[in-house]
Amino acid sequence: MEQPNKELIDKWHKIVFSKDMKALEDILSDKIIFYSPVVFKPKTTKEDAMFVLTNVIEVFQDFKYHREFYDGKKWALEFSANVAGKSLKGVDLIEFDDNGKIINFEVLIRPLSGIIALGEDMNRRFSDAGRETKPLIK
Repeated sequence: MEQPNKELIDKWHKIVFSKDMKALEDILSDKIIFYSPVVFKPKTTKEDAMFVLTNVIEVFQDFKYHREFYDGKKWALEFSANVAGKSLKGVDLIEFDDNGKIINFEVLIRPLSGIIALGEDMNRRFSDAGRETKPLIK
């Protein structure tokens, strides 16, 4: 792995596993596009991406990365987690700009039972925060 990627992946792991929301905010570009498996349209503001990611970090239990693939500024990170007693597997597809900021973040998850559990919890969190969304899972 190239040294800049090594430093960036170490920074990403620290953000995720220490739940460092300030560092998360710092690494997200103002021009981020965030694709979630539980909402209809991608989130296109840093504020919306932060809201989703900070909540997902709390919802996921026993989160682990398993395999990580890098192609320059594009990453694919395979993970597993539990949500409300349901196991899930997923992949984070992350793309960085030239300044080391995340500009594209897409999350893919299976199986359906894991997506449903995640969707239910996230829908409640959106509602409790007074945020409007068009969830895929009702």
